[in-house]
Amino acid sequence: MFSSKFSRSGLSVFLALGLTTAVATPLLQAIPATAQSFPDTLQRDRILAGTMISVEYPEAEKIVVMPSETVPLTITVARDVVTSQGRVWIPAGAEIVGQLKPASGGSQFVANEVIISAGKRFRLDANSEVVTRTETIRKGASARSILGGAAIGAAAATAIGAVVGDNAIATEEVLGGAGLGAITGIFVGRRKVDVVVVRPSEDLNLTLQSDILFR
Repeated sequence: MFSSKFSRSGLSVFLALGLTTAVATPLLQAIPATAQSFPDTLQRDRILAGTMISVEYPEAEKIVVMPSETVPLTITVARDVVTSQGRVWIPAGAEIVGQLKPASGGSQFVANEVIISAGKRFRLDANSEVVTRTETIRKGASARSILGGAAIGAAAATAIGAVVGDNAIATEEVLGGAGLGAITGIFVGRRKVDVVVVRPSEDLNLTLQSDILFR
């Protein structure tokens, strides 16, 4: 009799344990499946807004433009830019195409696109800080000594030539522009002209303006 009761009791315990295990097993299996959906999102490769892009402009030591002047400009990436997972996103030597344009009392470089290699380019939302450094060029001064080693915006070249009487400046390292005839008329007879002086290695490093997510 004792044996029979034990067997029935043992069977009840066994069945209870079996049911508990049967219920628990799917729950234990469900937890990893849920947890594993998050790391893919959290660890997705990305570049964050605020990332700095170091650049250089080998063509000149400085760039001189009028405060109201917009000029096309292509600068070079100085160091690799890497993603959050260490992959090279923009390699050193890639070219960034944009414009140097008026902004908040100075000039600012605004990027349009980056060229990685022939046929491989993409839009780039980045810009430099605003450069407010100015210099006054006066009549009678030597434009060549003031502007030595500089690339000059076409409008600045025309204005400076009109003030100092050095028309040869227009044949040097001049960046594209428009409206030069009008500028010549404005500055003829003036004794000075104020220009913005940009030092590429100091002033043109870029800040990414929006996140980039690699899917």
